[in-house]
Amino acid sequence: MCCLEFFLTFADLEAQRGSLTMLQTVQRELSIPNDTKYLATVREAIFDLIARSDFPGDDVNRIVLAVDEAVANIIEHAYHDQPNGEMEIGLTLHADAEKFEVIVADAGHQFDPHGVGTPNMEEHVRLGKKSGLGIFLMRKIMDQVSYRFRGSGANELQMIKFAKPSS
Repeated sequence: MCCLEFFLTFADLEAQRGSLTMLQTVQRELSIPNDTKYLATVREAIFDLIARSDFPGDDVNRIVLAVDEAVANIIEHAYHDQPNGEMEIGLTLHADAEKFEVIVADAGHQFDPHGVGTPNMEEHVRLGKKSGLGIFLMRKIMDQVSYRFRGSGANELQMIKFAKPSS
């Protein structure tokens, strides 16, 4: 079943003029079964986390898309030989005024996205492909995307989106 844990913390950060300002940092950890019906839970968690934090909401829809693609890829590819709902996917979400970060952990088949190149979009459209753009979208949307295989079947994908500097 779906297990959600919520952690709310506040971090003291020094403002530019030397005064201390309380800025809100929000962290949330959740674990979902390997079933696409739980993607809505992940999307809601991201919307809620960003709304509660000091991270600007300008990119929230793009961030949701990138994380949705990552989790959907795990369900479809890393757990392709497992029945829906039998395996868990863990997410750690973090947002503050400077960045949004997500770590997605699974115990599915190992996959290194570094070996996936940039698709030829004209060819992709010409062939009428309806899938295969997840990693491309994650890289385009997020500022940092890194993958680690931790051994013993532990995969970890970290994605970071930095807040745009205010004008």
